Amino acid sequence: MAAAPKTIEVSLLGRSYRVACEDHEREALQQAVAYLDGKMSEIKKVGKVTATERIAVMAALNIAHELLHTKVGSGFDIGQAKRRIASIEAKLDAALAQQEKLF
Repeated sequence: MAAAPKTIEVSLLGRSYRVACEDHEREALQQAVAYLDGKMSEIKKVGKVTATERIAVMAALNIAHELLHTKVGSGFDIGQAKRRIASIEAKLDAALAQQEKLF
């Protein structure tokens, strides 16, 4: 039997989420959470969008826009960045699905 994945508790806009995360990915996940939380807070401060899910979608669109407009320079691996984003997105989707079961 495989061991249960390790989880980390993260906070976005004051709401806690449990996300499966390997030890070697923990720091990168925490950095991503901090960045996303900052983007979500910026959107919330403007006040036009109030629902958490809508704020998350707007933040995701802003971050995707930033990513697509990043100049690819030496040493930047766009494939690796895409894989990391997909991995983090899957973990967040799993955490959100678990949260929805609670309500």
